Amino acid sequence: MAHSQNTSSSSTESHSQPTSETALQDIEGSGWFPNWKPYHASLDAVDAPPVNIYEYLPAGKSILLAIQHTFAMFGATVLAPLLMGFDANLAILMSGICTILFFCITGGRMPSYLGSSFAFIGPVIAVTAYAGTGFNTNLDVALGGIIACGIFYALIGLAVMAVGTRWIESLMPPIVTGAIVMIIGLNLAPVTVQGISNSNFDIWMALLTIISIGSVAVFTKGMIRRLLLLIGLVMAYVIYFLLTNVLGYGTPIDFKGVQEASWFGLPTLHQPSFHLSAMIAMIPIAFILVAENLGHFKAVEGMTQTRVTPYVGRAFFADGVATALSAGVGGTGVTTYAENIGVMAVTKVYSTTIFALAGVVAILLGLSPKFGALIQSIPPALLGGASIVVFGLITIAGIKIWIDNQIDFRKNSNLIIGAVTVIMGAGNFSLNIAGFDLGGIGTATLVAIVLNLLFTRFSIE
Repeated sequence: MAHSQNTSSSSTESHSQPTSETALQDIEGSGWFPNWKPYHASLDAVDAPPVNIYEYLPAGKSILLAIQHTFAMFGATVLAPLLMGFDANLAILMSGICTILFFCITGGRMPSYLGSSFAFIGPVIAVTAYAGTGFNTNLDVALGGIIACGIFYALIGLAVMAVGTRWIESLMPPIVTGAIVMIIGLNLAPVTVQGISNSNFDIWMALLTIISIGSVAVFTKGMIRRLLLLIGLVMAYVIYFLLTNVLGYGTPIDFKGVQEASWFGLPTLHQPSFHLSAMIAMIPIAFILVAENLGHFKAVEGMTQTRVTPYVGRAFFADGVATALSAGVGGTGVTTYAENIGVMAVTKVYSTTIFALAGVVAILLGLSPKFGALIQSIPPALLGGASIVVFGLITIAGIKIWIDNQIDFRKNSNLIIGAVTVIMGAGNFSLNIAGFDLGGIGTATLVAIVLNLLFTRFSIE
């Protein structure tokens, strides 16, 4: 990767030092957007260097990679609104719009996709008394609370932009961030596995999906290898169709929804209403989003070896604004997606232009009920198999942060911080503070930060 000049000092957000002992690059360009330049190596080469944040690929390859990112986030972004009684097609549409908004506000310096946040599911169900199936008749109450959370989160982003990010570095050194990235993947593992355990056939189909994706990753090269999730999932879908719809094994794919859906159409929009109790219940979710997204950004920084921490304030602000915007028309709260970080980890393509294109793809999906119905026809077993691969890659990304920063586990403080955080996150250990459930990731993140501060200040090692 090319060397670049240090331009981060020109930003009010840039009061931080490199996040690790490993030398990190700065993103080229002193303006709001970086100085993008074409990627000159061949992606088809076995030893092709990574595609950096400020590099771009030819249109054809960029579109294919964007489609893969859209597929990676699709399962979770559709599942979350279904669990809350929201319109899944509207959630897809808003995820695309919000991702492009995030790209603009962060100046194309943070490779991330914004999709439906699972952190809102519990509070939404609580404030709306949602029964779990069909349309949520109290949707407007939840929307008002989500907007309040988004605004509060945006204010946190403005505060970070004003005072800098050095305090984030002291709170979350590599031992903490590596553990947090690991638990983002591990915390989702039980839900993913349970979702494909309905029958032996589903378990075998999930395994088939894993083998399909893994085969593309191991036995191919070049552009095909970089599309491993997309190609592997399509392979598994075709085999599943042959086994079920043709040969009669398992539950066949139902294409009725695809046949009945129209080609083009705007999802139904919904207006929010503001209730103090719902707003109070939703606002604390902003702290979970801070912890979750910071872990994602640290993973990105570790993978790309490019300094993105100076733009964390922009990213927080962008996610908050996007969340409020999405809820303002009836969509879900949004957050950066671990699935897409997993895609970057395996493709080594970090260009932010790919995410802007992925947003466009999602908008087209949201405006096409027929195509959305086709994607939703993907059997849960196949999505579960793909999720196992992606969440596993996220977990390994956390381990890589420890390795890259040469974390010394001969120190008992590092051992305890890493061990406790990982087990709490994987086991979904959750604290309830003043009636608010922090969730497994939120609790583990809080404990990791507290233990680090305690051991750093009072350790005798």
